[in-house]
Amino acid sequence: MPRNKIGILAGGGRLPVLLVEACRRNQQPFHVIVFEGQGDPAHYAGDSHAIIRVGAAGAAVKSLKEAGCDTLVMAGAIRRPSLSELRPDWWGVKFFASSGAAVLGDDGLLTALIGALENEGFTVIGADELLPDYLMPKGVLGAIQPSAQNTTDINTAIQAAKALGARDLGQAVVVANGQVMIEEDRDGTDAMLRKLVQRNNSGGVLAKALKPGQERRADLPTIGPDTIANAHAAGLAGVVIEAGNAFLLDRPGTISSADSLGLFVIGADAAGHWQ
Repeated sequence: MPRNKIGILAGGGRLPVLLVEACRRNQQPFHVIVFEGQGDPAHYAGDSHAIIRVGAAGAAVKSLKEAGCDTLVMAGAIRRPSLSELRPDWWGVKFFASSGAAVLGDDGLLTALIGALENEGFTVIGADELLPDYLMPKGVLGAIQPSAQNTTDINTAIQAAKALGARDLGQAVVVANGQVMIEEDRDGTDAMLRKLVQRNNSGGVLAKALKPGQERRADLPTIGPDTIANAHAAGLAGVVIEAGNAFLLDRPGTISSADSLGLFVIGADAAGHWQ
């Protein structure tokens, strides 16, 4: 559907950059809000953009409207700040007061934020609408196949990730020999994997899945070459993510890294099946 101008709310990582590249290819006008301390302004130096701190939500809305944006897309990692770090402006104060955002989990917060942005007159879309080719396909990617124990762990891990997501606490878990070793918290997947490095693991599966009932226009699970490197450093045998509901960034690089390090990469359904 034609859009006047897309506003990209950019956190850290590769995903916002891919959105910008997609807009350029499609000759789609865009304006980037780069959140200070989260996204890298250097990626958008030649583009229409504004650098705004996370708490200055009113300034972000003003910038988007002045740029003529009618559609918004949210992408990239955002470290959730404390209230003292946030220092919300008047728009933010009203949002926190009306939504109860201070006590919401990540998905609840994003759902409330999307609703508030829609009330400002914007249409909010998912990053997957602009990047459908980056959604994880079903099946084994690359040359490495899971063992029988890995297969059992994959099923357990997907179910455990779904259970964690139902509590709105995270999207990722690691399972080894049928047992949950560790769960993701607000520090994210890479931080979770770093905690495993000192445990001298042998085997195990990282699973990432969409939270049950999640607002999918924001924060879809994501993996890329860095995920593979961190999983290998943690001693894991492979990675499984939910097909159709998660992003695979840099597919050639991810598969090449996994093959060279001896890890499997699998897209499975919500029940942990991929065949």
